[in-house]
Amino acid sequence: MSDLHLGAHRQEAVDSLAADVAASAPALTVATGDITMRAREREFRQVRDLLDQLPGPVLTVTGNHDVPLLSLRRAFAPYARYQRWIDEELDPVLRIPGLTALGLQSMPPWRWKDGRVSPQQAAKVVRVLGAAPPGDVRLLALHHPPLSSPLLGRRRLLSAVRAARVDLVLAGHTHVPDVRVNGRARPVFVVAGTATSRRVRGVGCSWSLIAVDPGGVVVRERVLGNEGWHTARVVTLSAAGS
Repeated sequence: MSDLHLGAHRQEAVDSLAADVAASAPALTVATGDITMRAREREFRQVRDLLDQLPGPVLTVTGNHDVPLLSLRRAFAPYARYQRWIDEELDPVLRIPGLTALGLQSMPPWRWKDGRVSPQQAAKVVRVLGAAPPGDVRLLALHHPPLSSPLLGRRRLLSAVRAARVDLVLAGHTHVPDVRVNGRARPVFVVAGTATSRRVRGVGCSWSLIAVDPGGVVVRERVLGNEGWHTARVVTLSAAGS
């Protein structure tokens, strides 16, 4: 899931999201940034409450809205509230049986809204995911989609993704769900829509349920309608990338 934008949210989406996610019994829940609207203290408290309701483990990363907009805090303590309420680690690593996951903090405070991946972060992709046990799903999560946003360091990131044999790259930012490959069977790039925000763009509130096995990847887009959450689209990518 991505782009919760708590502080500018649909309450019915917030109230029903955790139960819909839990019904699928996921091995891992991922939130790819913009979890708040303006990085305010009360918004982070709301996010903390929602994350505590989601089935764990939960991996989160920051987005451009999770950094204070116009204040000295952006210059001197841009991630302090995120680290207090969500996770002290900005590039978190999470390992569970069968899966190794890495999150990247792609929002430097000196960028307005577009992201950056540093050489050190690209090296961490290779070091962490490239060393995952054989057979593990190798998952990378960041806010800015590498294939469809002006991400500084995009080439170095994609090179690291290839070197580390990453299976899934998860992102958000656009508020429009998307699934694609970049000329190869893996990785599969999945962009989640906005899970709870009022700022929808052609698609209602949505999140993506992803299943991975040796035969391929299946992505089910869950959308909030008048009768609750339902699967609006299913994308199946075989191991051959078709």
